[in-house]
Amino acid sequence: MADCAIIFDVDGVLLELTRAEEELFFQPFESRCNSEKLSRDWNSYSIRNDEEIVAELVQRHGLADYEKQNIKSEYLELLRNQLASDAISSPLIPAADELIREFSSLATLGIATANFREAAKLRLSKANLWHAVSEHAFGADGGGHKHEILGRALATIQTPKSRIVYIGDNLNDVEAGLRHGVNFIGFSQDASRRQSLDKAGAPHISANHHQTILIIRSILFA
Repeated sequence: MADCAIIFDVDGVLLELTRAEEELFFQPFESRCNSEKLSRDWNSYSIRNDEEIVAELVQRHGLADYEKQNIKSEYLELLRNQLASDAISSPLIPAADELIREFSSLATLGIATANFREAAKLRLSKANLWHAVSEHAFGADGGGHKHEILGRALATIQTPKSRIVYIGDNLNDVEAGLRHGVNFIGFSQDASRRQSLDKAGAPHISANHHQTILIIRSILFA
């Protein structure tokens, strides 16, 4: 049994979130409100979490509470069908597959994402990455901020926090990692975002996954 663990955010760390995928998330709202006016800025919502965003929009537009589950189901079905037909794709972040392979036999792997878990499963399965992280995979289901999602993942891993690495690309990921006292790596291919992650207190910063591999090795296997 591995004596260390690595938990990944998904979008921006393992997969690119494309504009087409973003639009797919809002498609179920088209028959319920003017979806064109819905903000595509994830940070504009009270809680950056797919389940919470759906709930916020349902409340804001006076929809029935049961519509939350209907919207989620419709979105997941759209995503499933479009991925299956190759109408949309979730491109791999460069070397994300190498990163997973590098540590799949050395560490317990998992994810903590603000996507619905099933959406993450569909997208990561398409990229052949799901199996490696599936045993400790946590998403937006159940609601909450990123630190709450990470907390649910950590509760399933019987490993000291000093032996756990969490990798994320947003300020809420930095907050989650620091709050839980795990080793945090701020990852982004964008220089300005790396500066923001560093300013927010990320103890480690990576610009590509070859650097990420080296940082993980220095933390867990030095």
